[in-house]
Amino acid sequence: MIRYTLKCSDGHGFDSWFQSADAFDDLMARGLVACSVCGATDVSKSIMAPGIPTKGNARSAPREVPGDGQVPGTAMASGPLTQPGSEMEQAVRNFREKLEANSTYVGDTFAKEARDIHLGDAPERQIHGEATADEARALLEDGVPVLPLPGPPRSKTN
Repeated sequence: MIRYTLKCSDGHGFDSWFQSADAFDDLMARGLVACSVCGATDVSKSIMAPGIPTKGNARSAPREVPGDGQVPGTAMASGPLTQPGSEMEQAVRNFREKLEANSTYVGDTFAKEARDIHLGDAPERQIHGEATADEARALLEDGVPVLPLPGPPRSKTN
């Protein structure tokens, strides 16, 4: 496993673990690495120092952890990765939870389902799912009201 410190085109910094450097490169090439704050897929590695283990018989002094639980030198300023890093991230999380609780997940059939609802060929209901950029553009051009959600879909997160 390898941990990279990443940064999106909007300047959000975050850490993520990958099976290997090759796995990271493969996921990047397929557009599956996204910012944990805004969902942007224009992500790059940040400069970081390698984590070099000490010899097995050498003992190092334990690292002090300040009162906020943050280990010095780590990229995340708010503790565990499962916790929101800012008020905006918490607001996005709350919005996403409310949306998911009050709509139907239709997966990668989102574009077809949204179009069918808009045309009256399917029952009116709230849905969420996944669509390619081209599919979303076509829906908007046809007057179908859609809104991209920040962050990757749950099916693409750990």
